[in-house]
Amino acid sequence: MNRRRVVTINDGMVGAEKSISVACMHCSDAPCMAVCPVDCFYRTDDGVVLHDKDVCIGCGYCSYACPFGAPQFPTNGTFGLRGKMDKCTFCAGGPEAHGSQAEFEKYGRNRLAEGKLPACAEMCSTKALLGGDGDVVADIFRTRVLARGKGSEVWGWGTAYGRPTQGGGAAQPQPETKK
Repeated sequence: MNRRRVVTINDGMVGAEKSISVACMHCSDAPCMAVCPVDCFYRTDDGVVLHDKDVCIGCGYCSYACPFGAPQFPTNGTFGLRGKMDKCTFCAGGPEAHGSQAEFEKYGRNRLAEGKLPACAEMCSTKALLGGDGDVVADIFRTRVLARGKGSEVWGWGTAYGRPTQGGGAAQPQPETKK
C-alpha cells in the first residue's frame, strides 16, 4: 500500500512541470471522520487521525470527502484484499497494542511510539517533508519562505504564520479579511 501519492501539475510541459507528494493532512476538522457511517476514524492525543480497519466497512465515503484523497482502497484485488480503506497513519500504528504483531500487520511500524519521525519525513532527501511539533515545523517553513524573498504576499501567510510585527517576529495568526 502506498500511503503517499505523487501528483504532477503541468505534466509534460518543459519548465512548468511540478510534482508534489500528498498524504493525509490529519485535519483538525477531518471530513473523513464526519462522513464515516460507522465512526471508524479517531484522533490520537497527538492529533493524528487514524482509522480502525476492524470497524471500517469499506464504503469509500471517506475517500470522496477527503480533499487530499488520503483514504484509498488497497490495490490488491478489485476492492482491496479485505475491502477496507487504508490511509497514512503518520507512522503512529493503530488501535492495537503498541508494538504488537497485529498492529504491525495492519498499520505498519509505530515509529512515534519509538520516539522516531514518520518514515516519509525521515527519508525525504530534500527535507521537503517534515514531521514533529507544529510550531517548530511552521518556523522552518517560515524561514524557508522568507529566504526565497517571499512573505506576507503569499496566499494564506497571515493565517499560517501570523502578521509581521514591528520587532520582526510574527504576531498570532488572525483570520484573513477579504478586500
